[in-house]
Amino acid sequence: ALSWSPANEVLSAGSQRFATMVDELTGGRLKIEVFAAGELVPPFGVFDACSQGTIEAFNSSAVYWAAKDPATQWFAGVPFGLNAQGIQTWYHAGDGLRLWEETYAPFGLVPRRGGSTGVQMGGWFRKKIDRLADLKGLKLRMPGLGGRVLAKAGATPMLLPLSQALQALEQGTIDGAEFVGPHDDLTAGFYRGARYYYYPGWHDAGGGMEFTFNRKAYESLPVDLRRALDYTALAVGGVILAEYEAKNALALRRLRTEFKARVEVLPFPAEVMKALKKLAAEVLREESEKSPMARKVYASYTKFQELLQDWGRISEGAYHNLVAG
Repeated sequence: ALSWSPANEVLSAGSQRFATMVDELTGGRLKIEVFAAGELVPPFGVFDACSQGTIEAFNSSAVYWAAKDPATQWFAGVPFGLNAQGIQTWYHAGDGLRLWEETYAPFGLVPRRGGSTGVQMGGWFRKKIDRLADLKGLKLRMPGLGGRVLAKAGATPMLLPLSQALQALEQGTIDGAEFVGPHDDLTAGFYRGARYYYYPGWHDAGGGMEFTFNRKAYESLPVDLRRALDYTALAVGGVILAEYEAKNALALRRLRTEFKARVEVLPFPAEVMKALKKLAAEVLREESEKSPMARKVYASYTKFQELLQDWGRISEGAYHNLVAG
């Protein structure tokens, strides 16, 4: 079961691709039936349904499971945190995957990374954001750790499915909304409810998705079928990231040309970014103290990010500046 409707084209197609690849790799021995959000369980009900054995697997994002254990949030997107490449490195060359498995173990679940949206956009706003104080009192659709940072800035974060967020934005019952990036946002029609489209996506540079399995169902499979699930998740995840990179670039071009009379694509002011980064550090420390698992995950993630930063500055960062310059 998915947390996405068919309107979330890339993610929904990714789940279908996952099912098809598993069928092909296993010679038809393992078949997966895919259900869109709401067909079997509500979008945010997939975690419990899989934990209870009502479904055997789900495709979603750990950004929604903070109430289960605050540690889950580090496996989605972390404000001012690792990008998609960095998270993948933490998972497979650091402790990330092991810690994720440990976090989900009490719920009878086995998680696997299911791709990334890449660096997201900062969201759609009905009014301009010129200073941190402009966020105070705003109702904004943003889940996870990013939402908690906004709360510290005086905003009210909202957790809404895509369809409800769009309707609320159009009706003015919320003041802004963040979903993913230009492709999904343009397809959904967020420009109908707000004019100002801000970047960068400070709240989520990694955009982590998951293919997660009921442990009993997963462990009942022979080793070769389990590995088919594991490696298909990796392969499909790579395709999802590639599709987002290409489709977001095309959609951004459309927003700046076809929709330029209705949309302003703007950078957040440096003052706002500096203030949010400081608040984010406070939020991460506070959230890390809410469970023993959160403390372990926070320590590992933070240490690994610090390790990668030095290399990143003189590799990816330096090369990007060279090419862009």
